[in-house]
Amino acid sequence: MKLTYPAIFHPDPEREGAYAVTVPDLPGCVSGGDTLADAIFMATDAACGWVLDELEDGKPAPFSSPLESIVPDDGGFVSLLALDMDSYAERYGDKAVRKNLTIPAWLNTFAEKNHVNFSQVLQESLTAMYQAR
Repeated sequence: MKLTYPAIFHPDPEREGAYAVTVPDLPGCVSGGDTLADAIFMATDAACGWVLDELEDGKPAPFSSPLESIVPDDGGFVSLLALDMDSYAERYGDKAVRKNLTIPAWLNTFAEKNHVNFSQVLQESLTAMYQAR
């Protein structure tokens, strides 16, 4: 799913080249960066996270306002953020992903006799490895 949302960029008066960014269609979605490029990247990431939370809660993605309907305060400007929700969800989403695994037959026999949940063991092991980093 590809989405676009208008964002308001305001230069940071205290940091040359830095910008603060708000996304009016996504309440509370605020970001920024030390450069315009960084601000665009960070705002896109924040907006993707905001929308992914909604989608994972079973809600639809909010509608996007027409670009011309967004009027920034003095000194600000409006630009569109392009969100690739499929790519973002693949990297950061909570949706379960099916994986095949290969183990020795003797280990499979042991696991089946002991009613081991393969998915749970793999997820717990990978989570422990991730947290140990």
